[in-house]
Amino acid sequence: MALDRQLLQSIIKEFTVDAEQLREIAANFRQDLKLGLNDPDDSSLRMLKSYVGLPTGKETGEYLALDFGGTNVRVSRIKLQGSGRFEVTKKVGKPLILPGAYDYVGVGSKANDMFDFLAELIDEAIDKDHDTKFYLGHTFSFPSKQTDLYNASLIIWTKEFATEGVEGKVVNDLLKDALTRRGVNNVEPISVINDTVAVLLSAAYQHADTYIGSIYATGQNNCYLESSVKDPENVGVGGMILNLESGGFSKLTPNRFDIEFDEASEKPGEQRLEKMVSGRYLGVLFGMALSELFGEKGKNYGFTSIDMSSILMDDSVDGDRIAAVIKDKTGKDVDSEEAKKIKELATIIVVRSARIVTATYVGIIWQRTGSGKIQKQQIAVDGSVYEKMPLVKENINRALVELLGDEAEKVTTILDTGGSGLGAAISAAMAANHAVD
Repeated sequence: MALDRQLLQSIIKEFTVDAEQLREIAANFRQDLKLGLNDPDDSSLRMLKSYVGLPTGKETGEYLALDFGGTNVRVSRIKLQGSGRFEVTKKVGKPLILPGAYDYVGVGSKANDMFDFLAELIDEAIDKDHDTKFYLGHTFSFPSKQTDLYNASLIIWTKEFATEGVEGKVVNDLLKDALTRRGVNNVEPISVINDTVAVLLSAAYQHADTYIGSIYATGQNNCYLESSVKDPENVGVGGMILNLESGGFSKLTPNRFDIEFDEASEKPGEQRLEKMVSGRYLGVLFGMALSELFGEKGKNYGFTSIDMSSILMDDSVDGDRIAAVIKDKTGKDVDSEEAKKIKELATIIVVRSARIVTATYVGIIWQRTGSGKIQKQQIAVDGSVYEKMPLVKENINRALVELLGDEAEKVTTILDTGGSGLGAAISAAMAANHAVD
């Protein structure tokens, strides 16, 4: 099989984000931030208030953390020791679905059953100690309307959840009722945060000068500390963390593959940025482009981001690993030269993803900096694409240099993998300390 080199180069060009386009994305992102701060309806960014600022790093005490972001739920007891130190003293977790035994998220499932299950898990985490007072922080990674750090009501289930009686309700109220039914009256849910906010709280507790949090995985989202937005309760310092839901950023120029995929998706026109950069879609875009190279335009090979990672990690001369992936997914045999071309295609799609995501970070940095000079800072990132996908970290760094020049040396990205649990515990500590104050 001979892959058309001219066609490959035209496809690569379509996925290329040059320096001018990179700067335009960053500038447009900053503009949407400015518009959203004035009126969220004028921006493609959601600008959701978290009702929490940054921790001081001096928070101490033992807190419970409920991590509820998917079908696997975890509860941890975390002892905050101050100065960025902490210890996980107990951790339990169970799936919300166990085929043949129970299903708390499928059609016909009920709110009370789901939250009774959560209460049982919390009881296990505290070793059925019903005397010691525990404050609980809750990372709840579903679209919610929030009015303060405690009150977050579920707008709509996502991720195929269909549990009845939760939408429109304050999730912490449902959890408190379940704890009461179980006799666990010593556990008090006190805060609810998004998983991206949890990453920022976790990193900021451990590292000074951290103002941006990001999820770069199956999906993509950013949050940041906005000093101009004040929380009337003054929980935390420095202003308020805003959850941008940046996967929905729309001021981008999609190529024909992006457009075709979006039009065939479940929600055309939505999550424009996420469809161009996240792990859930990278393999799909790669497969669409490859099917055209193979003369089978429109055929779905089922490539995943894991397949792309395997292709990119093959540095051999003969490209055996690449050939094996292609054979498994398409049934086609490719030689070493064709394997190199296929790797070129995978490379440009991943590089584009990293460059677009970096542009969003820089848009936030520009917004926070204003007319001043960029300060030394870390961007906290959690997620499989950032952590495991080849080429991502180095292309984030290259894009930072392109956009920030010499000031790029002041900005580093750091991996934070425990944010959902630790961030929830920190939010509980901040809320509890505020209540005491």
